[in-house]
Amino acid sequence: MNAEKIFLQVVSYLRKYAKQNNFKKAILGLSGGIDSAVVACLAKEAFGPENVLALFMPSKFTASHNFEDSKKLAEFLNIDYEIIPIHNLFDSYLRELKILDKKEISRAEENLQSRIRSNILMAYSNKFNYLVLSTGNKSEIMTGYFTLYGDATGALAPLGDIYKMQVYELAEYINKRNKKEIIPKKIFEKKPSAELKHNQTDQDTLPAYPLLDKILGLYLDKNKSEKQIIKAGFDSKTVKKVIQMVKDSEFKRTQIPKAIPLEF
Repeated sequence: MNAEKIFLQVVSYLRKYAKQNNFKKAILGLSGGIDSAVVACLAKEAFGPENVLALFMPSKFTASHNFEDSKKLAEFLNIDYEIIPIHNLFDSYLRELKILDKKEISRAEENLQSRIRSNILMAYSNKFNYLVLSTGNKSEIMTGYFTLYGDATGALAPLGDIYKMQVYELAEYINKRNKKEIIPKKIFEKKPSAELKHNQTDQDTLPAYPLLDKILGLYLDKNKSEKQIIKAGFDSKTVKKVIQMVKDSEFKRTQIPKAIPLEF
């Protein structure tokens, strides 16, 4: 991947889209992970640091290092940064909506946290005319590993046409471009996690990203069949799981922000 080419395409598209739709400012949720870090960098470049607001919205499942890493990133970028804890809002849902369980966290309770964050971002957008940027990548989008009406909320998905491992490449380019560590090393090293329950990692649900991206690339970009991918040496069970996830999540992809189209 030509990271510089991708970086410039995304920034150019963001500027054009914002101008066409009368937006001068952008907002995003900053989690302390690599995806939101890269989107924050892209937004800063497209809108200027004075026109970007990053919201850190921790829950009781949020690790302290994510607060430290997101704060450090915002300071490096010189963008506005606010902390809005969501645990009281989450607890009020648990208290008022009787079907929810305070002890056993299921998908309903997990996704509710993501949707609370979405509501906060949209409230800021409506109040102050911010363009909401989604932080999902192509690996997550194609496997349905996102919360509908939650972390997928936004007008645009700057990373929507970029696989997870390519996001890391783009992050490395951003640091190289700035000739300093804008995105902290710790963000590169941590295990990706939605942090919607204790000790959660993306790999609880998905294959390791290097493997996942190879399978998705063959299936989606090279139009290889399930049999062809397995014949190429990939584990049969893993290939079938990934392809089934892609098929089962099509209904979700019809309801999410547009991915910025890229030429590789």
